[in-house]
Amino acid sequence: MAERTERGGRFQGRAAVVTGGARGIGRGIAERLAREGAQVHVLDREAGPPGDGLRFHAVDVTDGPAVSALVASLPAPPVLLVNNAGITRDKSLLKMSDAEWDAVIGVNLTGAFHVLRAAAAGMIAAGYGRVVNVVSINGLRGKFGQANYAASKAGLVGLTKTAARELGPKGVTVNAVAPGMVLTEMTLALAQEFRQRALDESLLKRLPEVDDIAAAVLFLLSDEARMITGQVLRVDSGQYI
Repeated sequence: MAERTERGGRFQGRAAVVTGGARGIGRGIAERLAREGAQVHVLDREAGPPGDGLRFHAVDVTDGPAVSALVASLPAPPVLLVNNAGITRDKSLLKMSDAEWDAVIGVNLTGAFHVLRAAAAGMIAAGYGRVVNVVSINGLRGKFGQANYAASKAGLVGLTKTAARELGPKGVTVNAVAPGMVLTEMTLALAQEFRQRALDESLLKRLPEVDDIAAAVLFLLSDEARMITGQVLRVDSGQYI
């Protein structure tokens, strides 16, 4: 068992990659990792606001060779990976274009595969790694108008479980966190009726904030979760039920 550090430095000296970390949930995860001692590399299409301990790298995760080259160029191989990058192109099934389908699958699923593949070799060499994929309860239950998004997140659940089987014997755990609606800047900008629908579904009668998702992700990245792999942890205030 790896020696645990004091809380506040659980990830001291460990290199981490967070995709889609310029804002929202990804930004919250990246900042928490940095505060707990990780060397955090944020992969996004554009840099976000500066932050202590965060290094931004502009890359399109749908470009496999570019992702592989970037990960190989990092000062130290990442042993912590959070696949958070995701987009939506919501439309009902019969009105959805091929381009809208391909764009969402490309970023949410294929992009996650590219980054996981690029990082896995270093984790195997180290005999240690932690991967958390950010999925969605809508990938578990489906959602009207989100055929592409739900399919991408369901696929990411399958990728999570397969990677857990393949990488477990090498000392690498692979898990997923499935949020429901989260109170990010984007969702707070929506009309109240959309948040109210999610609130009506929830059992706790309040919606998760970014820190709630980040706390779950950091738990699964920590050595406290060393015996957990291949799991999907829902952080949704009970929406799924």
